[in-house]
Amino acid sequence: MIIGVPREVKDHESRVAITPGGVKSLTEAGHKVLIETRAGESSALTDDDYQFAGAEIVGSAGHVWGHADMVVKVKEPVPQEYQFFREGLVLFTYLHLAPLPELTEALLNAKVTGIAYETIRDRAGTLPLLTPMSEVAGRMSVQVGASFLEREYGGRGVLLGGVPGVPPANVTIIGGGIVGTNAAKIAVGMGAKVTILDLNLNRLRELDDIFNGKLFTLASNSYNVARATQEADLVIGGVLIPGAAAPKIVTREMVSHMKRGAVIVDVAIDQGGCVETAHPTTHSEPSFLVNGVVHYCVTNMPAAVPYTSTHALTNATFPYVFKLAQLGPHAAILEDNGIRDGVNTYAGTLTCEPVATSQDKAWSPVRELLA
Repeated sequence: MIIGVPREVKDHESRVAITPGGVKSLTEAGHKVLIETRAGESSALTDDDYQFAGAEIVGSAGHVWGHADMVVKVKEPVPQEYQFFREGLVLFTYLHLAPLPELTEALLNAKVTGIAYETIRDRAGTLPLLTPMSEVAGRMSVQVGASFLEREYGGRGVLLGGVPGVPPANVTIIGGGIVGTNAAKIAVGMGAKVTILDLNLNRLRELDDIFNGKLFTLASNSYNVARATQEADLVIGGVLIPGAAAPKIVTREMVSHMKRGAVIVDVAIDQGGCVETAHPTTHSEPSFLVNGVVHYCVTNMPAAVPYTSTHALTNATFPYVFKLAQLGPHAAILEDNGIRDGVNTYAGTLTCEPVATSQDKAWSPVRELLA
């Protein structure tokens, strides 16, 4: 198989989808790897590193897309990349299709097999390719929130951990999953007063044990969310429904009652966001104000720390890349339940029910199409 890795073109996207170690494993197995020049530069991975591992360095994205059987990326394609879609191409990347109907249509019209990192499941039913970036984004959300609480960025001028004689900031975390747990670790470590909300009472019990009572847990309902956000200096949104658009947990009305200069970091923005007033932003223009509340809604937060993020991501994704290359996409999809869960589009048909529900489209299970 010919595997292509183009340079990412989303705003300030600095990660790369394969490391030289992955290239070496693929080429030793008889596959060919095309790497667009400087694709790994921001992750401290040079063209020489890739060439030494056996990759062919090419000068344009068009060459990579045009010659590869499977393109492996980090982030969903942007409109300038739609021209490279073609029938029979396998695209393996984060897709986050639910809030992106135009990308969905482009993939369907070109009959691309789109396999999304974020919907692949392992045998335990977890999301192994979403987990590492959720860990990074969760930890970063507190760092970012602490910075944007500074007056210079429009925040209240509150130090997250406080000082003797001055209380710490109140941090409210919506969702007790991977993002929320990692956010809580950093916020508690920085000395903030942390409240975490989740629908799952058993998860709240687990979090209470994990943090040994160092944070407050609340059952998630509209009343508790409204009270917690009203008291918060920093709100972190970490709600996830795999493949589907995120539910709007924090309403516009709730935001209107928050403190002026409070900060919202909506990590769920990749799936449309769990805050009603949120909309996607970029690393170039990361924040905006609504009712005096700072909103930080960057859709590729982990790109700010590309060395860590690239290695954390590829540790998880490469076994799937290798299996797809070794078996071929048809056989890999049939054999591996996790990869099959990852297929969002196949031969012009939408194959992911949560995306179909979010966009009000028809869908069919990929197993039926392959059969």
